[in-house]
Amino acid sequence: MRKTEIIPALDILGGKCVRLSQGDYARSTVYNADPVEVALMFEDAGISRLHLVDLDGAREKHIVNHGVLERIALKTGLVIDFGGGLKSSEDLRIAFESGAAMVTGGSIAVREPEVFAAWIRDYGPEKIILGADARGGKIAVTGWQETSETELLPFINKWVEQGIQTVISTDITRDGMLTGPSLDLYREILERLPGLGLIASGGISSMEDIYRLTEAGVPGAITGKAIYEGKIDLKEIYHYNK
Repeated sequence: MRKTEIIPALDILGGKCVRLSQGDYARSTVYNADPVEVALMFEDAGISRLHLVDLDGAREKHIVNHGVLERIALKTGLVIDFGGGLKSSEDLRIAFESGAAMVTGGSIAVREPEVFAAWIRDYGPEKIILGADARGGKIAVTGWQETSETELLPFINKWVEQGIQTVISTDITRDGMLTGPSLDLYREILERLPGLGLIASGGISSMEDIYRLTEAGVPGAITGKAIYEGKIDLKEIYHYNK
């Protein structure tokens, strides 16, 4: 059985490493003023992948923290997927030139599907990740500040039919709450779309949760708060990866 890959989340707000609870900007906790220092710690733990989120960009609707992305890309060998506020081809150009290996689009896939489809065609599906973040089974947009009427599973299926290979699915009600991942949801997604590069996000609170995701066949898992608050120790991740 293939182990679920642990992908740390590094969320940037005001140039600092923070975590929000349930996507609420008013409920942010600063964990480190230097995101590069955090990224280096992850690399030292044998981690090879990083989920970097531009929270300022998500709110402003254009890329903001590309300087942080560039510094991390220059200082580490981490494979970075970058998201938050990517709304135009210019945003994508800046992200890739700043060191992103992949970019994640969520709101854009809901509101401007023709633009998102063009990204897949222009850059290739291996470089474009679908962000399918949901609250109550419906897709949330604009940095999770709004919930659309778009249903989660048909939304994912639509984009898989257009070439998407990797999907980050976040249950917003669990994000930052350390209540465990939405295993039933992820099993349902994989049952309908076997072989999907599904990355679970939201609620992960311990290594036990990672093992449960492995048993469910989930290829990847994003976790942030559990690492920052010591629920998952970087030494545990090191040994897990070895």
